[in-house]
Amino acid sequence: MTTTAPRSGDDAVTNKITGGVFFSAVIQGRDIQVVLPAEVRPALTGLPPASTVFSGRDHAVTTLQEALRPGQQGGVQLVSAVAGMAGVGKTELVLHIAHRVLAEGWFPGGVLFVDMFGYDPDRQMSASDALAGWLSAIGISGEYIPASQQDRSRLWRSVLDAYTAQDRRLLLIIDNVAGEDQVRPLLPGDARLPVLVTSRHTLDLDARLHDLEVLDPDAALTLIREVLASRRGVGDPRLAQGARDGLAALADVCGGLPLALRIVAALLADRPHLQPDVLAGRLRNDQHRLDGLTRQQAAVRAAFDLSYQHLSDAQSRLFRLLPVNPGPDIATAAAACLADLTEQQTAGLLADLHRAHLITEPAAERWAMHDLLRLYATDQQSGDNSGENTETVQARRRLYSYYQDTTRTANTHLVPTGLADTSQFIDRAHALAWLDAEHTNLIATAITAPDQHMAEVAVDLAFALPYFLDFRRHFTDWITITAHARDIFQQTGDRHGEGRAWNNLGFALQKVRRFEESIQANTQARNLYQEAGDRHGEGRAWNNLGVALREVGRFEESIQAHTQARDLFHQAGDWHGKGQASNSLGVALQQVGRFEESIQAHTQARDIMQQNGDRRAEGRAWNNLGLALAEVGRFSEAIDAHAHDLEICQQIGDRHGEGEAWINLGAALHQTDRLDEAIEAHTRARDILQESGDRHGEGKAWFNLGVALREVGRFDAARASGQQAITAFVEAGDASLARFVHGWLDDLPDGGS
Repeated sequence: MTTTAPRSGDDAVTNKITGGVFFSAVIQGRDIQVVLPAEVRPALTGLPPASTVFSGRDHAVTTLQEALRPGQQGGVQLVSAVAGMAGVGKTELVLHIAHRVLAEGWFPGGVLFVDMFGYDPDRQMSASDALAGWLSAIGISGEYIPASQQDRSRLWRSVLDAYTAQDRRLLLIIDNVAGEDQVRPLLPGDARLPVLVTSRHTLDLDARLHDLEVLDPDAALTLIREVLASRRGVGDPRLAQGARDGLAALADVCGGLPLALRIVAALLADRPHLQPDVLAGRLRNDQHRLDGLTRQQAAVRAAFDLSYQHLSDAQSRLFRLLPVNPGPDIATAAAACLADLTEQQTAGLLADLHRAHLITEPAAERWAMHDLLRLYATDQQSGDNSGENTETVQARRRLYSYYQDTTRTANTHLVPTGLADTSQFIDRAHALAWLDAEHTNLIATAITAPDQHMAEVAVDLAFALPYFLDFRRHFTDWITITAHARDIFQQTGDRHGEGRAWNNLGFALQKVRRFEESIQANTQARNLYQEAGDRHGEGRAWNNLGVALREVGRFEESIQAHTQARDLFHQAGDWHGKGQASNSLGVALQQVGRFEESIQAHTQARDIMQQNGDRRAEGRAWNNLGLALAEVGRFSEAIDAHAHDLEICQQIGDRHGEGEAWINLGAALHQTDRLDEAIEAHTRARDILQESGDRHGEGKAWFNLGVALREVGRFDAARASGQQAITAFVEAGDASLARFVHGWLDDLPDGGS
């Protein structure tokens, strides 16, 4: 098989591949391939749990749920927009509906939820950021997520079309929207994929509009009774028939607003001797002083005030400080640092606030606030006209320092060289779990760390997070925080720090295939390092520059850049850097057919990485060495090299890398006529890549399997494998390989099992 892939430079590259499709050492220029996972993992959907108490929305639930029933949409775009005032229960309504329809099995593709924080100026999310999050959640690799909102929206609609074609219906929920510009780029082009949107305003969208009003008196009373019963049991005397008037008065003074109703019900539940009519009287007195507000606004504010007044000093202090966290939620451990308390003390206070319905628990040991309550809590921070009070400033510094220090510690488990710090994380898996949980908070911290006194936090996070962001393929976040660090260095006149930031930015830009920008960034980094006399940093910049040059087809310049990097690392005594440069040099040498020199470079890289203990880089060197050996017909040695890569991938838990290793090993086995082993290798590759949702890789494995099956005369099985390969390539958007396999099938003899 021979494939030709045009590059963005002047040259074209031809790879001769026999016996199957190899995973190349270099990703060649091609159209974006949409790769879908086998399922949308619930952990990535962002769908919060629904409340256990839900009342008074039967008609709205029936109407919206029926609109989502498969086959009921007709020919119109199915966007349902739920509008209503703050605190009326819009989010709770769509969450209940989402969980119901998922339980019915109406959405085999899953559900994707995003809170746009439309009315929170500090956390408001753009459509572009929401698209990046959803594309990542459904399995699109970071390098395929475009930079512009328009391109992201185009890719998103292609992904949704692919889901529809596979009968894997998705439900999209876009919550808390301020305006149409937050919604339109996220909408699918296919009317068969429904969308639920919530907003405090009636949006100018082609949508079925549902205005959500306050609860009627009976439903409001029922909500209070059910919250109280769930906490105190049905035997609570305040639930008796004789106490009905008091509860009804309490429901009335709350204006039928669910948020206020839940808070006052929580006050009753926490105070068994507090009578409903007494509480209603207090609320009425509070509302009388809130001139200029609507009845519902006054009800919410009075409920907030009354609940806040019932908090202890420790509870109210933590409540005031929680909005300091810049992300969507906060972990118990982080809240403890925020408040300068022990975790045990903090956990108790958080539980108190949760019982009071002042915070929610979207996941175990993670806490969030309704945006109205967040704003209210911020208002309770008594600062002077010049800004925040001392308590808030100190709390922010404690929290941001906690994120900074813990990220540094976690990073020691990801850095390939050096000793891991086990003071907080016992191993790499635990460090990754913490980084996964705090990812959004860390990015928000890096870009919001205020004033020059906390610029160090932003810079430290920008330099500590790339190993994690690279491993998890969060490339857009990597670019964002690194560009922010660069701007800080430019403002402070730190030329050396600026060079380091440019170098990291250039590396991140490569990951999203913005190679021309990467060349510019790495060139800028190289010049700044040279100006500062930092030979080691200059070597890193040369090496990154060489990779970008290679990707645009400037191979001779790439070879020169990697050679320069290797020599600089050698002079600086940085053997790990020298190994990285040698491995990159070997790949560039393969592109111009200098295979013997490539073999030498990869061998050197492998030996250095073995000595330095960088298992991941060692595996890459083994893989590239195997590819070079196969090019000169040394297939037995290539088999050995790919087997080493496979072993390393298995040891470090790189599941996708293991699938690629099986493919390359199977192709090398095929070359030595070890066909049964090749069939086994390609079968394993197919299963792993299928499991990881890589349809394009799965297609390669199916085709390689078919080629091997043909060689042993199993023509029917080979044909079936070829058909599966075509399906996978079509779904991955690679029409060229799909056509190639079609041609291969046309030449396949009939018969044979």
